[in-house]
Amino acid sequence: MTHLDGNVLAGAAADLFAFDTTAATGQCAACLDVATLAQALVYGAPMGFVARCRNCEAVLAVIAEHPAGTRLDMRGLRYVTVRRPAR
Repeated sequence: MTHLDGNVLAGAAADLFAFDTTAATGQCAACLDVATLAQALVYGAPMGFVARCRNCEAVLAVIAEHPAGTRLDMRGLRYVTVRRPAR
């Protein structure tokens, strides 16, 4: 299966977050690689997206569409850092 880059998560995650998720930095819980979410390897399916680490391909996050809303599982990320806009 061919992967997309993490930029495809922007639309799916827009309902969940008030910031650009692709610019956020996260650390993979499996290999400790630190990268922007835009650098993730993303696999799409009719029901959502699976984001994998660019380094070890461990699952970082899953965004799934359900009739009741959007579900986000980020257990593959140790943390996510969002830069605040300059004031």
